[in-house]
Amino acid sequence: MKITEKLLAAEREDRLWWSFEFFPPPRFVDLSTTISAHSVQGMTNLVDRIERMRRLGPEFVDITWHSGGRTAELTTELVKTCQASIGVETCMHLTCTGMPREKVINALEEAKKNGCTNVLALRGDPPRGQTEWYPHPNGFTYAADLVRHIRQEYGDYFEVAVAGFPEGNLQYKHSSDKDNEIQYLKEKVDAGADLIMTQMFYDVDNFIDWCNKVREAGVTVPIVPGIMPIQTWNGFQKAVQMAQTKVPQDWMDQLEAVKEDDAKVREVGTKLVSDMCRKILDANVGIRGLHLYTMNLERGPKMILQELNLIPQTQILNPLPWRPSLTPTRRAENIRPIFWANRQKSYLSRTEMWDEFPNGRWGDSRSPAYGEIDGWGPTINFKLDEAREIWGEPLKYDDVCNLFSRFCLNDLKALPWSDQPPARETSVIDRQLAMMNKIGFFTINSQPAVNGARSDDPVHGWGPKGGYVYQKAYLEFFVSPDNLDKLISRIELNPMMTYYAVNRRGDLRTNTHSEGPNAVTWGVFPGKEIVQPTIVEAVSFMAWKDEAFELGYQWSDIYEKGSTSQQLIKDIMDSHFLVNVVHNDFKNGQDIFKPFLDEIANESAIKDTTKN
Repeated sequence: MKITEKLLAAEREDRLWWSFEFFPPPRFVDLSTTISAHSVQGMTNLVDRIERMRRLGPEFVDITWHSGGRTAELTTELVKTCQASIGVETCMHLTCTGMPREKVINALEEAKKNGCTNVLALRGDPPRGQTEWYPHPNGFTYAADLVRHIRQEYGDYFEVAVAGFPEGNLQYKHSSDKDNEIQYLKEKVDAGADLIMTQMFYDVDNFIDWCNKVREAGVTVPIVPGIMPIQTWNGFQKAVQMAQTKVPQDWMDQLEAVKEDDAKVREVGTKLVSDMCRKILDANVGIRGLHLYTMNLERGPKMILQELNLIPQTQILNPLPWRPSLTPTRRAENIRPIFWANRQKSYLSRTEMWDEFPNGRWGDSRSPAYGEIDGWGPTINFKLDEAREIWGEPLKYDDVCNLFSRFCLNDLKALPWSDQPPARETSVIDRQLAMMNKIGFFTINSQPAVNGARSDDPVHGWGPKGGYVYQKAYLEFFVSPDNLDKLISRIELNPMMTYYAVNRRGDLRTNTHSEGPNAVTWGVFPGKEIVQPTIVEAVSFMAWKDEAFELGYQWSDIYEKGSTSQQLIKDIMDSHFLVNVVHNDFKNGQDIFKPFLDEIANESAIKDTTKN
């Protein structure tokens, strides 16, 4: 969706909006074809931060572009991740600095491929180490030239934003240039720009006066004010010097008085910036939102939103039980197998070569062709020392039982199959899951039955307001062959239960009579057909089993070769079956646990007999 469409929607709903800017992590090597390990780790950390900050409810995020495209692949990769995995609308910066036309075209094509429809067209700063700006001989001289090029080549596909400078562009050498800044801005808009995103500022009266002058010049596109949080005294000083930003004297007096105390600087700065934001929003200049320059930091922007009482108003409605992707081929996708519920990035990686994605129904069960396990595939998302600290060194089978049981009770922060704690909805069945794990049913995925919860339910809800959502009880676990035989004999007494069981070699056992999908989550909403976003299906399960077993082997590899812990986990993966069980009567969801509770009761009886 284009930014102006989001701003119009916010205006119709009479609500304020906000957005965030991030920049790709810097390189630590100077090779145009190499991304250093530091950059990779920096990118991982940044993606995690964007994931968290998405919960603050931004309308969009924008990603910067270093002069000359020094981080081009990092920028485009981050845009792709935001669109595909994080599911937040993204605006990509694009500069003229050091950029030949073919490089610009490549960047725009990559953005289009990833579903990004918003671009901020900039002339850019001089290359690092230079004070003068010179155009590339085969590039563009002004941002207006870049805007025209985008319009000529792509029509209205991209929404194009341009920069506005309330205090004049610091690159202007002559006062006449500064006086003509608004005319230059109008030329960019006349070339086809759709909105204006401003440079940082702290002089609110000057900004409001500038907005009025922009309107008097006949520029009517939305103005998005760029807001820089004040997080430390040194950071504030550096930002002000780099952008040559005017700072009111009373601000300097208040901040200098506490400059030795970072916490106080942040507190005073947040109050000053928030008061400035209130004046902007209350001024009669048509601005109803704020664009926050995060500097890749979380606390400052969050404190401003809290000070403005915006966070409590944030309600992110989940259109589906899983986070939708915004890439072009996936925008209509509304069905996924449940098996990757805890590993969304892996699912996206293994299906990114699909030409189309399930929409409305899964279709032929033979059609899914899953790619190789790579990229975001089966890697444990913890460093070696951290993984050992989380899982310790299990020496016997009961130690493994206890680890899984602790995870279900939220006493362990992760498992190799899930790097997040259990979902909130799991709390209604956590005791039953813990009991299962205690006797050797190692659960890695589950969902409770839900019978007509409202779509705005804080735990189970998803989809548009006014609807109702349903779930069948689902369990997925590793189990030994002996326990599997006992379990199957009990499951077959209940015609409402279906299962698939497969070992590492691919030997499959099932009681289903159809290769078609079994919907385990669905919703009923006003004026819409029934939506069935989560399924259990044989071909997908067989693709998932390779990944599930591989994660187990990777767990074993965190231990010393030949150690008791390594051999224990390896033996479990070599011998156990991966099983999924569905109870198809969603009105009696607790019944899915009956075969396991019977086994627990049987084990207790055996122990009692042994004692006697």
